[in-house]
Amino acid sequence: MEKFILTIDEGTTSTRAIVVNKKCEIVSVDQAAFAQIFPQEGWVEQDAIEIWNAVRTTVTNSLNKAHLTLSQIEAIGITNQRETVVVWDKETGIPIYNAIVWQDKRTAKFCESFTQQEVDAIRDKTGLFINPYFSASKVKWILDNVEGAQKLANKGRLFFGTINTWLIYRLTAGEVFATDRTNACRTLLYNIQTNDWDQSLLDIFGIPKSMLPSLKSNSETYGYTFPGLVSKVDTHKVPITSSIGDQQAALFGQLAVNKGEAKVTYGTGCFILMNTASERVFSQHGLLTTVVSDYDGVIKYGIEGSVLVAGAAVQWLRDSLRLVYNELETEWYSGQVNDDRRVYVVPAFTGLGSPYWDNYARGAIFGLDRGTKREHIVRATLEAIAYQVNDVLEAMSKDMGKKFSSIKVDGGASNNRFLMQFQANISQTTIIKPQNVETTAMGATYLAGLATGFWKNLEEIKKHYVIALELKPTETEAQVAKKIKGWKAAVQRTFSWVLDVE
Repeated sequence: MEKFILTIDEGTTSTRAIVVNKKCEIVSVDQAAFAQIFPQEGWVEQDAIEIWNAVRTTVTNSLNKAHLTLSQIEAIGITNQRETVVVWDKETGIPIYNAIVWQDKRTAKFCESFTQQEVDAIRDKTGLFINPYFSASKVKWILDNVEGAQKLANKGRLFFGTINTWLIYRLTAGEVFATDRTNACRTLLYNIQTNDWDQSLLDIFGIPKSMLPSLKSNSETYGYTFPGLVSKVDTHKVPITSSIGDQQAALFGQLAVNKGEAKVTYGTGCFILMNTASERVFSQHGLLTTVVSDYDGVIKYGIEGSVLVAGAAVQWLRDSLRLVYNELETEWYSGQVNDDRRVYVVPAFTGLGSPYWDNYARGAIFGLDRGTKREHIVRATLEAIAYQVNDVLEAMSKDMGKKFSSIKVDGGASNNRFLMQFQANISQTTIIKPQNVETTAMGATYLAGLATGFWKNLEEIKKHYVIALELKPTETEAQVAKKIKGWKAAVQRTFSWVLDVE
């Protein structure tokens, strides 16, 4: 009987279930969106129960599409949006509040209350900045603001987890409460020097250690699914054998497992990650130090830059401005104008991420004149994604002391030829896109299969990695220098906007 790996790819706006065969081919996919909740300006929430239901639905549908039963699934892998927080009552299994999403900014003022000395001390332990982006301040907010939460936490009644932990808990019917180090290191509660939870960090945020899951590697057996996951008839239990944060999963899915290899994932946000292997590199240019993998008994590290709004800017064009009907149109519109108008869109809708880290920046459009058309704004929005990525690549190059000769790309927007060519030009580097751009899901898939021997080793997997597109710069450094100068001027004008207009 042919066996397959089933991977749950739980993203920021939707969840997918993907079935992969031994040749690393995707044989079926199912996807379901879930609601984004915006109770106040800067707040972003999701219903954790709705996410769980979406996962269960997509798992069932992906199996049905491939005409498979659970007995044909060798293992399940999980990859997830990171930093998003779920807190639930371990006696009922029900969340006590909506999931607070990584994009949420409600704890900005609390994060700014720390002294520089405290910020530096925490960064030495975590590799991260104090920022509402990360999980700890979100958990603190729930404990401080949900009635009775602190008392329940003190009694040992509450569990906290990122989305992977929540899904593992539900998939195993509450038997397994665990996470992996790539997710744990994004909470501000994990010490990358000791590779364990840190009591002093827990004390800073007032979080009892009893709320935290146990730590496991990215590739081992976490537990087994409960009987009846997809139907009352199909009672087969499947091992869950991988868990990894989405950006680290994409790096592994690109098979960038060696020092100096990097990838860019174009999703709702945009994430640039470089493997630094055993070396913990502490950036001097606004980047984060993170665990990139915990596989085969070896923990590897990396430096990461986060662009908060990438694909979400295209959604803004479609849903808010209604300048396009779908994402595919952006490439066509961008190709319709080729004049010297330098229009810049800075999509700082929720502030700016790496390397600026300004929670109070807001979006703006610069360079408008009477001749500016829809096409200019669409093109400038796509260009903004590439400019933001380039800001991070520049910072990364400074930290590592060398420029990139090439970068591997993936994610939905990597299918946009205009954007990819503009990225190659602005960054003066070769863009490499694999045939299978589902690298986030594939990273978790590879780790799940390696844990069971479905694939013997990485060399077997590498045979199936095929390059689909390779783009080199078509403009010179001198040509792009003026464009970058204009972009940086535009970005600077958005700094501290919220504070300046209060």
